[in-house]
Amino acid sequence: MARSDLYIAVLLAGLAFISDTHAEGLVPYKITADGIAESLTGAPGDAARGRALVIARTTTCILCHSGRFPETRFQGDLAPDLAGAGNRWTVSQLRLRLVDAARFNPQTIMPSYYRNDGLVRVGRTFAGKPILSAAEIEDIVAFLATLRD
Repeated sequence: MARSDLYIAVLLAGLAFISDTHAEGLVPYKITADGIAESLTGAPGDAARGRALVIARTTTCILCHSGRFPETRFQGDLAPDLAGAGNRWTVSQLRLRLVDAARFNPQTIMPSYYRNDGLVRVGRTFAGKPILSAAEIEDIVAFLATLRD
């Protein structure tokens, strides 16, 4: 099995465990330049909850990314290390990367976590639904913004 096929299989398996609490409608957002400046919830996220989401295998971040998470074994190596993410990207850029990673790279294997249209290979339980809620996006953005080294 090719590495990309294995990645897709692992990703789909991980997404199968995400609960229906993510089955919310999308709130409108505005893309400006290379980011989404305004919070999807109207409030900043919680970095502690964001960290928990990043290392939870069900949200799939840690399946591809690695970082300074000593309690998490078997971190991914398909995507950039998350260390220093807050230095590399602004909050606005981080938000858009989570919402729709394909805006930066149409060939990316990173899921668009807050889209529900124009997607391929979507499981029936996710058809028409975002993978993450607006609050979860904001929590992850808040956490990633703290990663400065």
